[in-house]
Amino acid sequence: QVQLVESGGGLVQAGDSLRLSCAASGLTFTNYNMAWFRQATGKEREFVARITGNFGITEFADSVKGRFTISRDSGKNTVCLQMNSLKPEDTAVYYCAARHWTSTEWNYWGQGTQVTVSS
Repeated sequence: QVQLVESGGGLVQAGDSLRLSCAASGLTFTNYNMAWFRQATGKEREFVARITGNFGITEFADSVKGRFTISRDSGKNTVCLQMNSLKPEDTAVYYCAARHWTSTEWNYWGQGTQVTVSS
């Protein structure tokens, strides 16, 4: 049974940094691309960043480029999202997601962690 468990959310001020972690279990971690999505109140869930399972190739939403980084540790089956220079518009529930490299859909999701950025 695949489980994704996020941690690290919280309340910070604009300009601060925060690091989210996602612990994955029940899967062969290197076979999965990992990603972070977010959903603000009243808005649709949106893509934030992803990292491939093989070569660690990364991709970011334009809104977070230059401020967020994504990394993975295959020894610990974790993926992290380092968020710097946070803005109030980054406020959302952040979700970790996993997609098998042969799949076109994000198969597994975590429960989400709240990030609130005050101005």
